[in-house]
Amino acid sequence: MNIYQKINRKYSDRIYIGNVPIGNNSPISVQSMTNTKTSNTVETINQILELQKVGADIVRVSIPTFQDAESFKIIKKKIKIPLIADIHFDYRLALKAIEYGADCLRINPGNIGNQRKVSEIINYAKDKNIPIRIGVNAGSLEKDILKKYKFPTSQALVESAIRNIEYFDSLNFNQFKVSVKASNVFLAVDAYRILRRHITQPLHIGITEAGGLRNGTVKSSIGLSILLLDGIGDTIRISLAANPVEEVKVAYDILKVLGLRSRGINFIACPTCSRQEFDVIKVVNQLEKKLEDISFPLDVSIIGCIVNGIGEAKIATLGLTGGHKSSTLYEDGIRQKNKLKNEDIVEDLEKKIRKKIYELQN
Repeated sequence: MNIYQKINRKYSDRIYIGNVPIGNNSPISVQSMTNTKTSNTVETINQILELQKVGADIVRVSIPTFQDAESFKIIKKKIKIPLIADIHFDYRLALKAIEYGADCLRINPGNIGNQRKVSEIINYAKDKNIPIRIGVNAGSLEKDILKKYKFPTSQALVESAIRNIEYFDSLNFNQFKVSVKASNVFLAVDAYRILRRHITQPLHIGITEAGGLRNGTVKSSIGLSILLLDGIGDTIRISLAANPVEEVKVAYDILKVLGLRSRGINFIACPTCSRQEFDVIKVVNQLEKKLEDISFPLDVSIIGCIVNGIGEAKIATLGLTGGHKSSTLYEDGIRQKNKLKNEDIVEDLEKKIRKKIYELQN
């Protein structure tokens, strides 16, 4: 049963980052960024593989020095997932990243320097058919724009973006996407809404520097959901002061709730009360950890008592309703004869979930 309202996504042009399509109604791609030292190639490679395992479509790697550029060359040879090279200040690092196989560049033209330097990046990217993200941030606007507006505003962010878009257009380069990020949710949302009315290039959306795991998740969920419900956004990144693996998980949770993408087990679980017949929180936490390797989407309800348990179980693929000593299992809305002993719920339900996924896939 499809209970989601269809979100009418606004038109955008399509580009490719490696083999990942961005824009023109392609699936909204999920990005994250490594927080290891790029010069530590082993740690960086391992983190990229972790991000890929939990579903990242694209990973961004910062290249602040020429030593990091040399490390990026090694990393790129070991990784299959598309990599974006994050470049600031020194345009020569962008040229090196392209030479060493970057699938995309992220630059903030405002801190690269004069137009000659930006044009060198664009011309080399055009020659190698490498897309670029014009990344405008409220914290690093051009000096003249900041002087004009006094402080970051949505209009200031959009003016910076449009200025750079026009320059890219003047060089006949159209393989780019754009972001106008801010740590303030309302500022970012307003900037993206204005920008979408002016351009058709794909938009990378996010709330930058959103904060720690809890606060950043809340801010990002609010900001990105507003934009996604408006049909705005072609690729997303959740910016958290946390393990970047959590960024990918949060991104998929947001997309899953909106019916835009689904990956892994969707646990419907009660907040628990004195009616619970087993430790719901413990069961859900353990199952989430045990089933991290699952990418197949599946709804599983775990409710500690019969108040809402039966109703939720009947609309989930698999559902568990708490009972005294043993709990009732539903599959595809049908009550099963054999109950699960409460002390064995984690092990037994994991087996049931894996068996169900196998059946659905074969």
